[in-house]
Amino acid sequence: MVAWILVIVGGLNWLLVGVLGWDIGALFGGMDAVISRAIYVLVGLAAIFELVTHKKSCKKCSASAPAPMASTM
Repeated sequence: MVAWILVIVGGLNWLLVGVLGWDIGALFGGMDAVISRAIYVLVGLAAIFELVTHKKSCKKCSASAPAPMASTM
């Protein structure tokens, strides 16, 4: 759950950077501040953790057989 929250925080940070040019890390002193670097490292590690463990925790990805596709005709 913590990893998922950190991934969401990282995604929102990138949204703010892309849309407004504003970085959450700037609140903590920018990239030179130890706390900002720690936050970035934790978000990156959370993303890696989610990539590695996703299939075990995702109901759709852990299904043994793919669901049959419904015909649209």
